[in-house]
Amino acid sequence: MTIDWTHFTPWTALAGGILLGIASAAFILVNGRVLGISGILGGLLLPKRSDASWRVFFLLGLVLAPATLSLLAPGLVSAPRIEAGTVAIVAAGLLVGLGTRYGSGCTSGHGVCGLSRLSPRSLVATLAFMASGFAMVYVIRHLM
Repeated sequence: MTIDWTHFTPWTALAGGILLGIASAAFILVNGRVLGISGILGGLLLPKRSDASWRVFFLLGLVLAPATLSLLAPGLVSAPRIEAGTVAIVAAGLLVGLGTRYGSGCTSGHGVCGLSRLSPRSLVATLAFMASGFAMVYVIRHLM
């Protein structure tokens, strides 16, 4: 196994992880809610009037923050390289959506917020996410 040193970004990954941890902690302290993207998005499917605005602004921030950063610091943000076709991306998105509903949360909700609250359900979910990911990488790289 070799490391692709061109795309190995430990410092930006560390900074992103620290920012995600701070944002998760601040969100739960201020709002009393877990910072899980699927739950925030899912709450818009049947929105309550008092609940919809913060969800919309949060999701807009997820889209607008990287776009704004790429305008302010063009060399800092690069477009992700996705080596899959449209059908595979749509299928993957649908499977992730199904999995987040079946698992009662997404990787950010379980892996970041749930584990920090020592939730047994989040530990099982995170282990399942990781095992599934490891298995798929093995199958794609070694058996296909």
